[in-house]
Order: sequence, then C-alpha cells, then structure tokens
Amino acid sequence: MNILVLGSGGREHTFTWKIAQSKLTDNLFVAPGNAGTARIATNVAVAPDDFEAVKKLVIEKQIDMVVVGPEDPLVKGIYDYFRDEEELKEVMVIGPSKTGAILEGSKEYAKEFMSRHNIPTAAYQSFTADSLEAGYAFLETLKAPYVLKADGLAAGKGVLIIDDLNIAKQELKKMLVDAKFGDASAKVVIEEILSGIELSVFVLTDGSDYMILPTAKDYKRIGEGDTGLNTGGMGAISPVPFADSDFMRKVEERIVKPTVEGFAKDNIDYKGFVFIGLIKVAGEPYVIEYNVRMGDPETEVVIPRVKNDMVDLFLAVANGTLNQKTLETDPRTATTVMAVSGGYPEAYEKGKEIVGLDKVTDSIVFHAGTSQDGDKVVTSGGRVIAFTSFGDNYRSALKTSYSSLNKVCFDGIYYRKDLGFDLE
Repeated sequence: MNILVLGSGGREHTFTWKIAQSKLTDNLFVAPGNAGTARIATNVAVAPDDFEAVKKLVIEKQIDMVVVGPEDPLVKGIYDYFRDEEELKEVMVIGPSKTGAILEGSKEYAKEFMSRHNIPTAAYQSFTADSLEAGYAFLETLKAPYVLKADGLAAGKGVLIIDDLNIAKQELKKMLVDAKFGDASAKVVIEEILSGIELSVFVLTDGSDYMILPTAKDYKRIGEGDTGLNTGGMGAISPVPFADSDFMRKVEERIVKPTVEGFAKDNIDYKGFVFIGLIKVAGEPYVIEYNVRMGDPETEVVIPRVKNDMVDLFLAVANGTLNQKTLETDPRTATTVMAVSGGYPEAYEKGKEIVGLDKVTDSIVFHAGTSQDGDKVVTSGGRVIAFTSFGDNYRSALKTSYSSLNKVCFDGIYYRKDLGFDLE
C-alpha cells in the first residue's frame, strides 16, 4: 500500500516510524513532515489543510490510505472532502468526519454531546461578548480556581485556570471582547473545577466497535511542579500507574461505550482516534475534553507500546472490522521527555543547529519541530525533539530518556526534569 501521513510534528514522526515497520507498507509519504520523517519516508511540501494540493498528491502518488495527524484538517472536513470527490472516495482516510471533528472544534458542542449521552463531566455554561455580564455572574457562583476554555481551536493553549475571581473576570473579557485567542475565543466555556489527577485515554474506533489503547499522562505546564504557562506538552508516561483495572472498567462502561454509541445515535461518521482527556476524582472518572486525533506527546509513548501492525489496525478501521482485532501491548513502561526552544511557549528563535543526535542509542528520538538545513538538522518549532525510552517502571524509563537527552544540544534547549513527580 502507498500511505500518506499528514502533519509535521512528533505525533506524525511516531506514526511514520510505526507505519514504516508494516509489511503492508510499500511507499510512505509525509506532508509536510520534518527532519525525522525524512529519514524513513518521503517528505512532500504540502500543507495538511490545503485539500486541493493533498488531492493532487494523492492522485499523483497513487495513495491508498491517508492518516491524518493534526486536528485542523479534520475540523475543516478533509474526511468529507475525500468522500465527496469522485477520484478520492475509494481512498481510506483515518480520521473522523467534519461533524465528528466538532467534538474538538467546539468545547460547547462536546459538552452538549456528553450531556446528551449521560457521560460524566464538569458542570458548565457558555458565553459570548454579548453575555459578558452573565459570565461574570456565573463566575461568582463558582469556587476558585476558575476554568475558562476558548470554544474553538487554540493550539492547545486556550484553557486558563485562574485562582483569583477578579483576574478570571479580566481574562474572560480579554478572551471574548479583546479576542485573546482570535476567533477561537469568540465563545468561552466556563466550567466548575474538578479536583483530582488527570490522564489521557485513547480509543481507536471504526464507528461501531472500539479498541482502548494504552493510557498515558502528559505534562502541559512549562515549569517544574506543573507551574507556568500551558504548552503543547513537555513529556508523557504510559501506562498511568493509578489507572488500575477497576478504574478502567468504569472508564469503558461510563465513557468509552456511550461515546462510541453516541456516534451511531447521532449519525456521526467516525473512523479514527478519540482522545479522551480524563480526571480521576475520588476514584471516579470525568471527561475534561475530547480531541479527535492522537495527542502529542502522548503518541510518542502510546504507539511504541502497541505491538500490532498499525497499518493492519487502520485497515480494520476503514473496513469496519475492528472487532476482529485484539490489541497487543508491550508490558514495559514508556516515557518521553520533550526538549523545547528557549522562550517557548512564548517567543522563541528558530534555526538553531541540533548536535549529538547520532550519539543517542538507548532511546527512540522523535522529531517535533525540526527541519533540514543542508547537512544540519535545525530547530523549526517550539517543541523540538522527544526522547522515548522503555523501562520496567516509569522511573527507570525516565532515567534513560534523560540520559539520552543529555547527549543532545542546541542553543536555548530546555526540558522539564521532574516528570512523574505527581506519581510518587
């Protein structure tokens, strides 16, 4: 099969790495890819949300399957585009329809979906600039800290958790009136706070049946001890030690099953990943949010633990035969530590040469924000490289990831040294 992966981050490098191992893969392309994917596939300078350019590429390279990494093309309807184009409708697309992708594209839509299908989540209300005063009043009914979520896509940075009521009101105004997150915050969802510990559950579904992939926990804040600004993710651990069999039984019965059944009840065409952001509160699972693709950097620990041929699983998703497959996982723990550019998630410089990659032997190096500059690999994003390692437990795996990371350097490199601190 000829396969195209859309995207350029660590998630897409991980998919490419896994798909390249499949006996079913003939030719593998990544659009646009990065310096890491270039080593194992053919990068093509096409933007994932330029559907006409993607169409041209798919026809030219006789692509059989498209694996969609990022959320933007899904929210914009790439699945529907393929179904509606005569020349593309036989091409398998791993990713939900535009209607399904609204689960990530709109926090309000996701909350309504959960309410409709009795899926446990925090109480909430939605507000626009016209209802700013009502938003202030709702904040006054809640206890600190206050959770403000931009309704639309904000590159993982549209959620604010604020301890002070007056600051929460100021930030609500900035989001709604001053467009702090652009169009994404034209509507804001305010939630009650849930106190507990978070984790991510990933589900692969063909719309009828599902497969629950390994759990993972990521670390969003830039600073150690989970302080500072939110990022796209500073690292991840899989499996999650506190997600025992009893807890996961509750997750499957109360959340995963009604979610997938909800797709059928709502006539949502959904063939791909569901990323369920959860919080464990007094032993009970609640949904914080849905994403409609794999997470990053969670992909870098989840996919390496999947022992199945990934293309074989994707074929089952496309053909509606996922119920015939059984998940095989590596029993070891996987950890990934993300090296980021100095200044991230605010202003940072690009084009810094990365040295030492050839010295890493005990970890898998997944490129996130890199590009090729002649013979050099240079930084091209905020999150630059993920170092994934295996171990008997998260401590030993992290030790290996940190050891590998210390062999690599670029100007301004930064990473968190405390991953797993909340699992002690």
